[in-house]
Amino acid sequence: MIIAGLQKTTLIDYPGKIACVVFLAGCNFRCPWCYSAELVLPLKIAKQPRMAEEEFFNFLKSRQGMLEGVVICGGEPTINKDLPKFIEKMKHLGFFVKLDTNGSNPKMLKELVQARLVDYVAMDIKTAQDNPAYKNLMIEGITLAQIEESVEFLKQGKLDWEFRTTVVDTIHDKQDLLKIAKWIGGPDVKYYLQNFRAEKTIDPEFEKIKPFKEEFLEDIVKEISPYFKDCKLR
Repeated sequence: MIIAGLQKTTLIDYPGKIACVVFLAGCNFRCPWCYSAELVLPLKIAKQPRMAEEEFFNFLKSRQGMLEGVVICGGEPTINKDLPKFIEKMKHLGFFVKLDTNGSNPKMLKELVQARLVDYVAMDIKTAQDNPAYKNLMIEGITLAQIEESVEFLKQGKLDWEFRTTVVDTIHDKQDLLKIAKWIGGPDVKYYLQNFRAEKTIDPEFEKIKPFKEEFLEDIVKEISPYFKDCKLR
């Protein structure tokens, strides 16, 4: 497990809690619009400064009583077999844990939830099920069925969770987002749209793509909101 970064304080990444964010390197997706190449591409990961696990937990110990939670993101955290043990150490220190995931490892996700190691999950929905872009993002061995399994598991409501999509021109259109709403929607589902930011993307061509106009996305949010408990543009 490679700890490739630490944001010591965040008020926005863990809803309702003061938290830190730990970044784990390595990912089984290759989203061309991703702006965290240093956490995804092996050659860039090799050059990225690393934090020793002992240093990270010393930091957490020094923040007991000040921070409430830890957000674990990547990359894709669930590719790490040692993730449960890593989280156990956080829980022993009294922290709430939020996991950011692409949903590609439902087995790990279920293990973490059933062991009560995570308190909140934010799962990225990359695009509609029938959009060819979804399969193109996945490293060999990952299937859409795994994503669908994670969606259905979270919708069982065993913990607090949300779905979210970064909306990218050339990847998404209105119909894609309507299809996503019909797929993942439900009376207990929270779904958030995030507008793409054209900065240091894995594929430099995506740096030329302009974000959608906010009014366009707000109109879509209004249209798909009936499918959800809560739907907003972040």
